[in-house]
Parts: sequence; C-alpha cells; structure tokens
Amino acid sequence: MNKGIAYMILSGLCFVVVNFFVKILGTDPLQEIIPNVQKYPAHELVLARSIVSFAISAFIIKRKNIPFFGVNKKWLIIRGLAGTLALTMFFYTLHNMPMAIAAIIQYLAPIFTVILAMILLKEKVKLIQWFFIGMAFTGVGMIALDQLTSITLESNKISILNIGIGIVAAVLSGVAYTAVIKLKKTDVPITIVMYFPMVSIPLMTILCLWKFTMPEGIEWLILFIIGLFTQFAQILLTKALHKGSASTITPIQYLGAIYMFLIGYFVFDDRLSFIVNIGMATILFAVFLNAIVRHRIVK
Repeated sequence: MNKGIAYMILSGLCFVVVNFFVKILGTDPLQEIIPNVQKYPAHELVLARSIVSFAISAFIIKRKNIPFFGVNKKWLIIRGLAGTLALTMFFYTLHNMPMAIAAIIQYLAPIFTVILAMILLKEKVKLIQWFFIGMAFTGVGMIALDQLTSITLESNKISILNIGIGIVAAVLSGVAYTAVIKLKKTDVPITIVMYFPMVSIPLMTILCLWKFTMPEGIEWLILFIIGLFTQFAQILLTKALHKGSASTITPIQYLGAIYMFLIGYFVFDDRLSFIVNIGMATILFAVFLNAIVRHRIVK
C-alpha cells in the first residue's frame, strides 16, 4: 500500500476518536454515553489539545535538533492561524449540529483546496471540476433548504448560522491544507504541526478568560486523549501530504465521513431527514469525484 494512503487512513481514524470525545464534551451533561461529565466550550477543547500537542512537538524537535521555528515562517504562521480558526469553528459545529452534518460540511475543505491551489500553487482546474464544486454546494443547499422548510426536531438542530460557520471552517481548512502543501519542500512535518499550538495557545487562552470549565475526574483523561490523538492525526496527515500529492491521498479521508455517520446514528441517535441524507451524499460524491479528477491531472 502507498505510504501516503496508509498515513491518511490512520489519520482519519485518529480524527474520529477526537471528534467522538469532542462531541461528548459538547453535549447535554445528562447524556448517558459517558455520564457525569461537564459541558465545555469549543475554544477550551482547542486549548487543551494544543497544550498536549505543543509539549509533544517541542520535545521531538529538541530531541532531533530540528530548527525550532522552522524555515518558511510566513506559511507556517498562515498554517497555524488558519488551522486554529478552522478547528475552533468545527468543534463548535460538532457541539451544535448532528455529527454527520458537521463532518460532511468540513469535508468541503478539499474543494476549497482545489480553488486555493489554483490561485496560489498554479494548479490547473478542469471544467468538470467546477461542475463537481457546484454539485457539492448543491448538496449544502439541500441541507439548508430542509432547515428552512421543515419543522422537525432534528432539522431545528441544523441552523443556517451553523451551516455558515461550518463552511467558513472548511474554507480555513483549505487554507491550512494549501499551506501544508506549500511547506512540504521547506519544513519537516513536526515543525508544521507545532505551529498550530504555537498560534492557538495564546488565542484560546484569551477566550478562556471569558468562558472556562474546570475539568474534574475522568474529564482530565478525556482532554488528554483529545490532545494526544489530535497530535497523532496531525502528524499522520502531514506525512500523508508529504509522501504524495494531495489529490492522490485525499479520496481516502472520506472514509471518515462514513464512520462519523455511523457513530452519529448508533451512538448519538441522530435521525436525519431524507433530503438531508441526499444532500450529504451529494457533497461526499462530488468531493470524491473532484479528487479523482485532480489526481488524473497531476498524473
């Protein structure tokens, strides 16, 4: 198996673990999956995972005598800032929407990566790719339309505002992915990963001055797991993008959408309407086909 594909599969599984626990800590404290845990704001979860990530990254960098602040500092900062904002918004949507919806909208990120790669990296975009981009946003429109026309409880969880926040998070993730591709020739993966917590820790600390939940008992372990598995996921994702072109390994990450749908359905009892399910399938299908076409262009 191609190493880039293997790294992407492992990264996706790590992200599923992270998203599961983020959802747990953002739902009603009366939930019974892991009872008696408090509800945490999204920015505090980003801070917790960033502290763990920074400690691990700094240790590895010092041990391997890698330049601490990297080489291409401009793009490292862009990657850190875009990733921080994207993750905070994504965690917010995980807290406020069904798990599958939040994940599917986040999977729009490769669509924006295509557009940004065209602008910043001078990659070619075929007409058929623009068709798939339009197809993906048609899926988003179907989800939004269902919200506007339905009065069911599950639909009320999918507000237009939350969909908008999810789309902005996907755009920023696209910026972060583009930065990682740009940095593959200048900086090692661990340095790229470390710039996320270097940017996020001071920003999220400021937000925690306004809203903060003091962890208790098992919550410390859950926060550590979120930080540890995010670190694994980030390193594996960066290695995947370094081992091959983004278009080669991108299709593999969509397995995560299936995992998230199943967890949402069987664990969190998310019941979505037919239109919403069709919208999600349209997004996933369009993004997947776009990645396949992009792969052929690169080849």
